[in-house]
Amino acid sequence: MSRHPSDARIIVMWAVPRSRSTAFLRMIIERGDLDVVHEPFSNLAATGRFELGEHTAGSIEELFELLLDRARTGERRLFVKETADYRYDALLADPRLHTELTNTFMIREPGAVVRSHYAMNRDVERDEIGFERVHELFGAVRAAGAPAIVVDGDDLVADPPAVIARFCELTGLPFRREALTWDRGARPEWARTEHWHLDVERSSGFTTASNEHPVDPADAERVEALIAHHRPFYERLREHRIAGASAR
Repeated sequence: MSRHPSDARIIVMWAVPRSRSTAFLRMIIERGDLDVVHEPFSNLAATGRFELGEHTAGSIEELFELLLDRARTGERRLFVKETADYRYDALLADPRLHTELTNTFMIREPGAVVRSHYAMNRDVERDEIGFERVHELFGAVRAAGAPAIVVDGDDLVADPPAVIARFCELTGLPFRREALTWDRGARPEWARTEHWHLDVERSSGFTTASNEHPVDPADAERVEALIAHHRPFYERLREHRIAGASAR
């Protein structure tokens, strides 16, 4: 496919939940040169509606049209951060997924992801972890011959300037080192799901610090089974990640 990622008006990041994608989004917000939309499809799936400007979408198809129109008519490129808590069948069936978007993907070591998700929701189900769904989206984009850019959250915090600079190069964005730090505090973009983003609210930049997430012994076998299920999808995606400190 001849299209370069910088040609697309929309950059979307399909992220495994708990992969440090909100920190990535906070950096994008700090840049100030992109129109940002936070988790529109997962919010739609959770609540049945999503408000975008003066419009309200009640379906994936309506929401996708609104996003495309906003990107076409806006002065800035649009950055959409999304998670794979849900499966978006209508998007997978729409060829504009790979003709109108620059698709990027964010992953992280699955043991850390599952334990962090478990700490937030002990009843987390297998598919909510997200690796399999992200892998499916990645595969659909690659099968169409479109660019698919993978960021590993562990590489990101190990060497933020290297990973972000490469991401910017691949997506046609100028690298802005000053955006690698930000002021602590909540953001209106994630108000509905704020309790999931407290670590980022307390931070002022990318950090390797990681909270301990103990697992109830009664749940240990189930948690390990979740990790085992998702690890193969993580490993396949990781083969395509952009270079960071641990990938050199």
